[in-house]
Amino acid sequence: MSRINTNISSLQAITTLGRNQADLSTRLQRLSTGLQINSGKDNPAGLIASESLRSEIGGINQAIDNSQRAGNVINTAEGALGEVSNLLLEIQTLTNQAANTGAQSPDEISANQLQVDSILNSINRIANTTQFNGVKLLNGGLDYTTSGVASTAIDVTQINAAKLPDNGTTSIVVQVTGSAQLGEVDFSGANVGTSAITIEVGGVAGNEQLSFAANTTTSAVAFAVNQLKSSTGVSAVVAGGTLRFTSDAYGSDQYVSVKTISGQFANGKDFGKDAQVNINGAQAEVHGLTASLRNGDLDVSLTLDSKFGTTVDPTGTSFAITGGGAKFQIGSEVNRQGQIDIGIGAVSTTKLGNEIDGFLSSLGSGGGNSLVGGNTVQAQKIVTDAIKQVATLRGRLGALQKDVLDTNVNSLSVALENVTSSESAIRDADFASETAALTRAQILVQANTSVLAQANSAPQSVLSLLGR
Repeated sequence: MSRINTNISSLQAITTLGRNQADLSTRLQRLSTGLQINSGKDNPAGLIASESLRSEIGGINQAIDNSQRAGNVINTAEGALGEVSNLLLEIQTLTNQAANTGAQSPDEISANQLQVDSILNSINRIANTTQFNGVKLLNGGLDYTTSGVASTAIDVTQINAAKLPDNGTTSIVVQVTGSAQLGEVDFSGANVGTSAITIEVGGVAGNEQLSFAANTTTSAVAFAVNQLKSSTGVSAVVAGGTLRFTSDAYGSDQYVSVKTISGQFANGKDFGKDAQVNINGAQAEVHGLTASLRNGDLDVSLTLDSKFGTTVDPTGTSFAITGGGAKFQIGSEVNRQGQIDIGIGAVSTTKLGNEIDGFLSSLGSGGGNSLVGGNTVQAQKIVTDAIKQVATLRGRLGALQKDVLDTNVNSLSVALENVTSSESAIRDADFASETAALTRAQILVQANTSVLAQANSAPQSVLSLLGR
């Protein structure tokens, strides 16, 4: 080559040196940041996939934190409910003790009543003060609100869980497709006959024997049976010349048994029937007049009014769940599938118990079921109802924590490991290969620099042509 204005060899060396220096710079950047993707030009497709995985990782991490925080909320509520349960058990003991009037003086029973009053106050205090981060947990603030509930059709409405649309409501339609029935045994006649009789009347509560003189009217028999209905679960009524024994409650587990021990009288045993109920078109689980439905979006328990529950009505009745409940976001994405809802009812003394037996507050001084009033049988029924109510709530919260929150954290932890591994494979630098590439780039840059020096000196050979 005898041209000096254009040094092609130098240009080629410069171009190659530039590429090698760029490669060296890339290797140094990856080794200093620990990432093989530092900008979109490094790997456009990999960057898109990596950012998507990073977003998923962030959602999973937050879902784990949310689940753990939800568990803390449940633990707080469950701990308080445990104390309420212990207090209720103490009331049950005091009630049993107060019923032992043959060995208890009025002063001792009054002392028991004083203790019951103190316990009732403690239960109300726990219900009104248990909170997590300023949110009251057991005062009914996390219970669901409803509208349009027909009191002539539904006596008790309990919404355990419901997924409501954002700022919306959920409609509940209740239809009775089969009527509930009482257990019934009939006896026709105005009196028991010309000879004395002894009969055994039995029901779910127990059996009692009753004896009647000859010619005792059936109305007198009904009166005697009704006097013992708390011991048998059986009532009696005379209508149209027929003495009818009936169970006090509806349902297939309720029955009436009348057995003649001596004399001539009716014998028979009959079981009641559960109502058949559809809730939102789905067949509900029914126990007597209490219908329950549990699915992914709704957990509801309804106690039907006896008139409504014993009348087949395809039209039914409807009401709306308008709000309330506690919503926990435990999924990595904000959608219905990633959320769980639960209602936590109030556990104050005016809410523990039921409409049939009464409420716990009636056990206080001056109440209809106070210990000093002597109605200890009914008082213990109420306490038993309250214990079952609190235990059921604790069970629901425990199931939510064990079967939903804990398993969700476990599954999300596994997902986090796998997604993080995938994101790392795309984005993180492999230091072994990058170090090898760095060494190669350094050697090439040094070699290119030497070659460039030689290429730049090559045109000097033209001087020999000038006679030097």
